[in-house]
Formats: sequence, C-alpha cells, structure tokens
Amino acid sequence: MNNISIQDAFDHGKAFIGFLTGGDPSIEKSEEFIMKMVEAGCDLIEIGIPFSDPIAEGPVIQEANIRALAAGTTTDKIFELAKNVRKKTNVPLVFLTYLNPVYKYGYEKFCAKCEEAGVNGLIIPDMPYEEKGELLKAAGEYGVDIISLIAPTSEERIKMIAGDAKGFIYIVSSMGVTGMRSEIKTDLSAILSAVREASNTPAAVGFGVSTPEQAGKIADIADGVIVGSAIVKIIAKYGGEAGQPVYDYVKSMKEAIR
Repeated sequence: MNNISIQDAFDHGKAFIGFLTGGDPSIEKSEEFIMKMVEAGCDLIEIGIPFSDPIAEGPVIQEANIRALAAGTTTDKIFELAKNVRKKTNVPLVFLTYLNPVYKYGYEKFCAKCEEAGVNGLIIPDMPYEEKGELLKAAGEYGVDIISLIAPTSEERIKMIAGDAKGFIYIVSSMGVTGMRSEIKTDLSAILSAVREASNTPAAVGFGVSTPEQAGKIADIADGVIVGSAIVKIIAKYGGEAGQPVYDYVKSMKEAIR
C-alpha cells in the first residue's frame, strides 16, 4: 500500500494542484515538466490520461489529448510515467481520466496498477456519483481515492457527495468545459460552506482558474486551487522547451496562494 496520501498535499497550507496531459508532447517531456512543477511548489499533480472523447475538456486540453495520442501515448505508458515520477518525488499523484478507459482496462487491474505506480487517486468527470460503487470497491482494495466532484448545480446533492468524499473534494468553479475564464461568477463561498458542513475532507477549486489574482481570491476560501488549461497552453506554445515557462508560471501561482 502506498505510504503517501493525498492529505499530504494539504498539510502545509493552501495547496496548488497542477494538471498536464500525459504524453504531450512526449512521455519523456511530461516527466520533465512534472518535476519542474514539483520544483516550483506544486503540492499535488494531476496527470491526464489522453482519451479520444474527453467530454469535460475545452479546446486547450482536447488538443493536448490529440497531440498525446498522435505521439503514441497509451494508458500503460502513463502508468510508466507515474512510476518514474514516483521514484523522484513524494508529491501526491492523481490521474484524471474517463470511465470508459478504466472499464475497458478492468477496474481491479487499473487500480492495482495505480497502487504499483504510486498513484493516489482518480478523477473521473463522467462517472455519476450513484454509479461509482463497483469501481469504489476495487479502488478501496488498492488504496486509491476516488475524488468527488461538486458542480454549481449540485445543490441538494452536496451533502451526499461531500459526506463520503476521500482524498479531496474537487469544486467545479463554473459550468461548462475546462478552460481559462476572465471572471468566475459562481458563489463559491456558499458551495464551500455547504461542503464543510458535511465533510472535513479538503476542498479545492478548479475549472477556469488561470491568474495569480484568481488563485489568491480562491485560496482565501478554499483549501486548494487547481489549474490545468493555463499550464497545458504553455506546453502547447513552447513544446519540448516548456520546462522553464511551466516552472515560472507554477511558481507565480503558488506564491499567490501562500
């Protein structure tokens, strides 16, 4: 059983959670970029497993999925990526994927591979809360947390979803797909208040966050901030040379939430 937990990311103040798509532009570069994110202060790393139908993703991450798949990235290569990263850092790791690839791989086999690779949790945006039972059983057996997502429309479901959450709770800041937003209008304070009435599990906010100013405001009320598209956009712009720009960006965001 993995002796690193997702809780570790929240033990030293507000957590910065960074995302990239594994295999974009290559597995080797993903490993390099992840370690740059860790050096810059990332407290938890989300690795996206490239998928042909990523329905929760906006254009920036959709295109990263296409690049990664075109480069020959497979789920097994992402497991190897995670395993190599785990040899270098104790930062908690989670996969963001979709239910179909996990189902096809086999729930038990997938979770066993997560444990072997040192992956601490799974985020599966298209898995309804009510249908997680079968996967939850396998995940529990191998010490993998299934991360609960709460959207602005969850309302009366918040208590139910937050009540048995593991790892951390992913608060979706805005309706729609992932992507940078100039303004976040959702009443996050009300959602976080409802979450905290139901659970002591850390709650982090993602979807649309891209600037240090946005991150700082969210960190005032949440336990962590999640950023994906802005990092993936840097990787799209600089390709194999994105290491330093990714480091600089993550460092600026981490400093904004201290």
